[in-house]
Amino acid sequence: MAARSDWQLYLPEQIRTLPADLAAVFATVALTAIVALTPGLNETVLRDAIGLPFLLFVPGYTLVAALFPERGPTTDSPDDQRGIDGIERATLSFGTSIATVPLFGLVLNFTPWGLRLVPILVAIGGFTAVTAVVALIRRRALPEPERFAIPYEAWFETVRAELFAPDSKTDAVLNVVLVLSLVLATASVGYAVAGPKDGESFSELYLLTADGEDDLVADDYPETLVRGESAPLVVGVGNQEHRPVNYTVVVLLQRVETENNSTTVLESDQLETFSPRLEHNETWHRDHRIQPTMTGENLRLTYLLYRGQPPTSPSVENAYREVYLWLTVREQ
Repeated sequence: MAARSDWQLYLPEQIRTLPADLAAVFATVALTAIVALTPGLNETVLRDAIGLPFLLFVPGYTLVAALFPERGPTTDSPDDQRGIDGIERATLSFGTSIATVPLFGLVLNFTPWGLRLVPILVAIGGFTAVTAVVALIRRRALPEPERFAIPYEAWFETVRAELFAPDSKTDAVLNVVLVLSLVLATASVGYAVAGPKDGESFSELYLLTADGEDDLVADDYPETLVRGESAPLVVGVGNQEHRPVNYTVVVLLQRVETENNSTTVLESDQLETFSPRLEHNETWHRDHRIQPTMTGENLRLTYLLYRGQPPTSPSVENAYREVYLWLTVREQ
């Protein structure tokens, strides 16, 4: 104990006298901000391991701690009506967090900052820190025997006695089974969080145009052109295949004939070919200009998407994805 007291003397008095549960709250807020904002760390299992308590337990815990600074009933005084017991405190902490956190999202949605990571961290972290300070002030206003405190040392001594000094061999076997069950449950939850199953795999192909403010919109596509005239378009590809993919986009201008819901390609010219490589969850845009090589009404400007190299004769039938526009191209 002397060694622990010696290093504690180097800490400021406010930190040395800070209750352990509130110190853990401040540490959780700080660690959540560090992990969520640090590149690399925010893609590891630490983000979920620290972020879930930060959202589902900590805000409610500090609010309950501010409302109920006094200790609850104990084994020495089971009829003591002051405060709430540990089970009630934990239940209220989860329930209050689940009720409070969505309110921050609702409010942020109507602010200029919106539902983004930093505003959410600031809002929930600030609320947690303020309520923790209120809880600390209210506890210190009470006589020390009446303050709420988590009996960590008593719990540790009880667990140590049960594990290393059981009353019988049966208790020893049960303790081993309990420890193994806890390890197995923790490992299962960790595996489920660290290695979530991939969702549906798909790729996106779409066409956009630039409006007067340089924003990309799915509107105002070219409809009528003159032979030799060009028109700007933006083709986009999105990778949701959960793996890197080499794509090929083939642009065709086709003269088609439709009869009885059947489309026949009478003439086809290849205008452009693009070959982007995209990582999972990456989006690619390419500005280009189309210049028709044939004239006529209801020509089909077709974009075909392939994973990998396209076949010798690209067509709608053998493409992975396709989009098209109808054009009328006049001689003059």
